[in-house]
Formats: sequence, C-alpha cells, structure tokens
Amino acid sequence: MTRGDRPWHQQAWFRIFWIGLVLWLAAVGVTYWTANANLIPTIVLLGSFLVPVTFASWSFEHSRRENHLTIERILAAFLVGGVMGVLGASVLESYLVHPSTWMYLVVGLIEEGVKLAAVWLMARRLAAHSTLDGIVLGAAVGFGFAAFESSGYALTALITVHGLSLRDLVSTEILRGLLAPLGHGLWTAILGGALFRTARRTGHLRLTGALFASYLGVSVLHALWDSMHGIALALTLVTTGAQWQWRLIDLGYDPRLTNQQAVLLTVYQWIGLLAISLIGLGWLRRERARGRREEAVTGTASPTILGAPPME
Repeated sequence: MTRGDRPWHQQAWFRIFWIGLVLWLAAVGVTYWTANANLIPTIVLLGSFLVPVTFASWSFEHSRRENHLTIERILAAFLVGGVMGVLGASVLESYLVHPSTWMYLVVGLIEEGVKLAAVWLMARRLAAHSTLDGIVLGAAVGFGFAAFESSGYALTALITVHGLSLRDLVSTEILRGLLAPLGHGLWTAILGGALFRTARRTGHLRLTGALFASYLGVSVLHALWDSMHGIALALTLVTTGAQWQWRLIDLGYDPRLTNQQAVLLTVYQWIGLLAISLIGLGWLRRERARGRREEAVTGTASPTILGAPPME
C-alpha cells in the first residue's frame, strides 16, 4: 500500500496545492492592494511552481515502485533536470529554430530531447530500473521544466508597453497552471517510462528503437500542441473564410476575423488541445499498466517512503 491509497485529504500533494494556492492568492491580493512591486517575484514563483510541484508530488505518492527513487533524487530531477532542460532547449532553439512549416516539430524534437537527456542523467547509478520509476522520474523532470518555463512566460506577460500589468501576469499563470498537467510533465513521464522499461530488460540505459519511437511520438504531440492555434485558424478560414480574407492572405497579410470566426477559432483550438491531451493520457495509462504487470510478474513489494516502514 502506498501513500496514494490514503484518503486524498491526508496526502501531501493535497496540502501542497491548497497551502500554495492560498499563499498565491494572498500574494496577488496584497500586491494589488499595496501596489508593492517587490512582491511580484513571490507571485511569479508561487504561481509557476504550484501546479508542477503538486503533480510531481502526486505522481510520487501514487506509484507502486521498488525502493530506488528517493525524495532527494526526485527533488534533484525537478530542479536540476528542469533547469538543464530549459537551458539546453534555449541554446539549441536559438540556432536550429527558424520560421518555417516545420518550426514547431523542431521545437518539439529539441525540448523532448533535452528532457530525455536530463532523465537519463538523473537515472545514473540507480540500482535497478522499473517502468513506474521511470514515469515518476520523467514527470519530475517534465514538471520542473514546465515550472521554470512558466515563470519566464509570466515575467514576459508582466512587462507591457504601458508598464507592469498584474492582470496579464495573473491570467498567464492561471492558464499555464491549468494546462501544466497535460504538457511537459505528461510527455516526459511517457519518455521516462519507455527509457526505464528498456533498461529493465537489458540492465543498462540505452537508446533502442522502441525508445526512439516514443521520443518521436511525444515530440509530435508537443508540436501539435504548440501549433494548435495556427491549425485552428486554418480550419476556421477553410470552413468560414470569406473571399476578401483569402485575398489578404494571398497578399501576405493576416486577415481580421469576425466575431463568429473568433468564437469558432477558440472552439477548434480547445477541441484540438483536448484530443492531444486524451491521446497523451491514454498513452501514459498504457505505460503505467505495463509497469503494474511487470511488478506483478516479478513480485515486487511496495516501497518504503522517506525511510518509513512499508504500510500494511
């Protein structure tokens, strides 16, 4: 029995989320009331890290696994792996990403590649590997990446031509917080599971055809996610575009959408994001099921957590 089997209100992830949410709301309220710009870093950090830390904790608590992952390794994966991923992606994208039809696919390949490399590094010297361990470690790296990336987007939204915008900062953090569980953490969890499943069979972390296929798959999901606005815009114009809008496109201008088209664009975009999320969640569920079967076959016992004895 794991901690994840306890009532949800007694689990650490639940306390982390609600305490963090209350503190973030308090920071936003006090900043709005006092106009104290010194509190902005507090809002950025709390808002950017709240959901990623919550879900990293949730994935750790809800996985039956051998006692190979410690809280120290999970924390290192979140912080070190997350920073390594962000820095590596930034350097590679500055050289390799250029405006083109395939731009978002290149971004997906780069970011999923650097996160996979970070998981690989964090998995060194583990005594053994299991698919469920890989999912947890991958989720930690992915959510760390998401947290640091979101803090950058939040700061960018804060700075406008009219000065600092608390409203734009808060709205950006809310949106990215809602979408965080369906992005980087999910995709890297899938990659971590695939990496560890290979290592479980061979005894070594290595690149195989199955792992490479998983890498390409999550990169495509990543690319579709990032390009969904453009895809939704294209679908909107194909289904409802007027002749004058197509003429503007031929001249190299972006056509202005009508109110009805703007609504349809939003609908298409959210339907697309939902479809991508369901594919990713279904894929992760299959990975978890494989991990459960592996443990059942090998007779793996439930782990101790933070040095505590196994729960009966």
